Amino acid sequence: MIRLFVGLGLPDNVAHSLLTLQSGVPGARWSTREQLHLTLRFIGEVDEQDAGAIDDALASIFAPAFMLQLTAVGAFGGKTPRALWAGVAPNNALMHLQRKIESAIQRLRFPAEERKYTPHVTLARLRGSPTARVAEYLADHSLYASSPFEVTEFALYSSRLTPNGSIYAAERQYALI
Repeated sequence: MIRLFVGLGLPDNVAHSLLTLQSGVPGARWSTREQLHLTLRFIGEVDEQDAGAIDDALASIFAPAFMLQLTAVGAFGGKTPRALWAGVAPNNALMHLQRKIESAIQRLRFPAEERKYTPHVTLARLRGSPTARVAEYLADHSLYASSPFEVTEFALYSSRLTPNGSIYAAERQYALI
């Protein structure tokens, strides 16, 4: 079995700008450079046959390349924040690509994603972080914006869980036209 997701890698300059945001929140387990990505569709555990079918389905997707920019920061978890993230400026091309990927995965009889798609890059997982410090962090970084960057491909990633966090590997990349 292999754990898979579809995502976008980040250029080094954008990843570096995110890494500079990573401090000041007790209890945060910050994402490493290798963990920074934008998920388009989490798939989960699949066998080799399903992995091959997913690869074929993703290879048949045609979508245009586009510009993307990360903006602002936020937290998931409401009154008990569990993750910090960098958001994405509204982008119709990104949403179009995500819908095509979702449709391709559903055609393989995988269940539809239950949550509304919220494009983001996870900056940290939180455990017992003081709510006041999280609020300060969000206020301090509310004006964050990366340089715009061109997205020319998306990838199928494998994910291996370890005690120190997930290890991701791009298994296959798919060019955008």
